[in-house]
Amino acid sequence: MTKTHRPSGDTDSLVYQCRLPLSKSTIDHLADLLRRHLKTIGSRWRSLPPSCIALIVLAVLRHDQRLADMAGGNGIAESTVRCWRDEMVGLLAAQAPRLDRALKKIVKRGGELVLIDGTLIPTRRRTGRDDKANYSGKHHRHGLHFLALTDEKGRLVWISAARPGRTHDATATRHDKIIEHLRAAGLGALANLGFIGVDKPDDPDDQVIVTGYKATRYRKLTAGQKTANRVLAAGRAPVEHGFAHLKNWRVLTKLRTNPAKATSLLRALLVLTNLEVSR
Repeated sequence: MTKTHRPSGDTDSLVYQCRLPLSKSTIDHLADLLRRHLKTIGSRWRSLPPSCIALIVLAVLRHDQRLADMAGGNGIAESTVRCWRDEMVGLLAAQAPRLDRALKKIVKRGGELVLIDGTLIPTRRRTGRDDKANYSGKHHRHGLHFLALTDEKGRLVWISAARPGRTHDATATRHDKIIEHLRAAGLGALANLGFIGVDKPDDPDDQVIVTGYKATRYRKLTAGQKTANRVLAAGRAPVEHGFAHLKNWRVLTKLRTNPAKATSLLRALLVLTNLEVSR
């Protein structure tokens, strides 16, 4: 008996429509970005027009659509969709601001402080000893750690490179020299208790990163310290809104891409998030 993997004769490929909750200006931005890129590299032909390519890539990023499904619905190869996604992610990531330039823009707009926090983006558990570094004891899952800065209103202005999930917020802050950049720009920062001990100047008045007070087993918080923590938490609330906008892109629900490409992906999504928030 011969076994075949072909579908039965009465099985047809079905295509359904799905709403993409994004603005037309975002699609136009990606299409124009691709047109300029194709003109730069001298590419004269693609299987689909730039607007359709932009729509496919946005569907993959927003809804985490499988590449094979998008390929079958548009009559192209899965590898083609993968190439388009990687190409568009690279073009968008190149538009993400550097840390020093992002801080200068905040100063130019009259801002006085930024909000800083870290987040974990879940990933698939991979085999091998190298994946142990990606396990976060805090979240009890595998993932990649990112550090982000927002302005006072929660608009994302910068995102760090990807690090193993076990990385602590304080360690990432020291590695990226956040304090030095903030001092150079003349800005302060609000942070949670995970950043305690990062900024320890000789003069307390020179402290750049402001955190709350942490209770211990032998030292309870005073009423004034509890009030200060509540005020700080209210001031930090917009940074959570910024992360919420970023994680609306369902491709971040669980990263299935190569971890080496995660930095470019997050920075591309930062650009897309700001396009949607500021429209």
